[in-house]
Amino acid sequence: MRVFCIAILLLGAASPIVAADSNIPPTMEGKVFVGYQGWFTPQDQSGNWIWWHYGLDRKFEPGTCGIDMWPDTTDLDADERIPTPFRNADGTNACVFSSENPKTVERHFLWMRQYGIDGAFLQRFATDVTFARPHLQKVMDNVRKAAVHNGRSWAIMYDLSGLKHEQIRSVVMQDWKSLFHQDRILNDTTYLHHRGKPVVAVWGVGFNDGRQYSLGECLELVQFLKHDPIYGGNAVMLGVPYWWRQLRRDAVNDPLLPQVIDQADIISPWSVGRFQTPADAAATEFTPLRPDRDYLSAKGLDYLPVAFPGYSFHNASGGKSRLDQIPRQGGLFLWAQALAIKKAGANMVYIAMFDEINEGTAILKTTSNPPAGSSPFVTYNGLPTDHYLWLAGQIGRLLRDEIPQTPLPPARSSTRTP
Repeated sequence: MRVFCIAILLLGAASPIVAADSNIPPTMEGKVFVGYQGWFTPQDQSGNWIWWHYGLDRKFEPGTCGIDMWPDTTDLDADERIPTPFRNADGTNACVFSSENPKTVERHFLWMRQYGIDGAFLQRFATDVTFARPHLQKVMDNVRKAAVHNGRSWAIMYDLSGLKHEQIRSVVMQDWKSLFHQDRILNDTTYLHHRGKPVVAVWGVGFNDGRQYSLGECLELVQFLKHDPIYGGNAVMLGVPYWWRQLRRDAVNDPLLPQVIDQADIISPWSVGRFQTPADAAATEFTPLRPDRDYLSAKGLDYLPVAFPGYSFHNASGGKSRLDQIPRQGGLFLWAQALAIKKAGANMVYIAMFDEINEGTAILKTTSNPPAGSSPFVTYNGLPTDHYLWLAGQIGRLLRDEIPQTPLPPARSSTRTP
């Protein structure tokens, strides 16, 4: 059995969390990963209904809603279903799930295993670390156990959004020290590795949307995660703007950005919302995918392109954003991205996201019969609730040359859960 016990001498004699699946290799190549928000929290620690990330201002009811897709809870047990003020067509309360319920997170990772999704990046928002939100520990514990039980890789992805100047050192670096020492996450045999090193992702480097932290602080964080004598030795993945190489559009025009990127190991440009049709997605093979890959290859860096199934941010924006702004077209949009990524020579992909029903990029099971009322929802238009889970697995097969590069997604022989 392959067991990864990083810095075991420093961590002491604690037993590593050992996965049932002993075939998790130390590389990301040929694999499909998802982002896992894990932030849907209907109640706080005192039992008060806060509807965190479901509602707006602690309210979740028709007309006051923070999600654009309704999760399908058919597979969930009774103790996983949380009734809401929304009503189904038959008059019953429509239900949602909680990311703090270990059974539900276990189920999500089971779906990943069943459909061939190799692993998940657990989103760890630095501002939540600042406020010491208790759900962070619960969800991470859930993910660790679920990854073990289902033989899926997992890794931390820090999202720097919202951090103030000089907080990277006091918040993110200190948090990583805690995860290293107290939680000992690198003892997990399912913790994601690439080229033999544990992966730590940092998202939000170089965007031109007025972030208060500096590129100099980002560079310090990368060097800490890579070279610190105790907490380093990691493969650092950076989530960067789509036009990072040209230093334009969504990227800051700052010569320090290429220097930060050169210090990393894996670069993952954020593509969500940057194009809207299958034809647009197909064109990305030549701009910017191939030039990005060539640039990074010459630097000895690896490339993790992002693909997304669609986009909708209507309800949480108060109707300011159009419902179903970037249509999924039955999976044609996602498949066109995957095909362009493959043709451009990339050999791994990050799908945004597994459970992001706020912005309508989720691939988990959602219903085509959402509750009726003044809050509209995007659906899969009658396709099976697991359609995008299945398609994500096919993208993995595409990367590994197990299926041909066809302009249309492969035909599905069965709509039943594998």
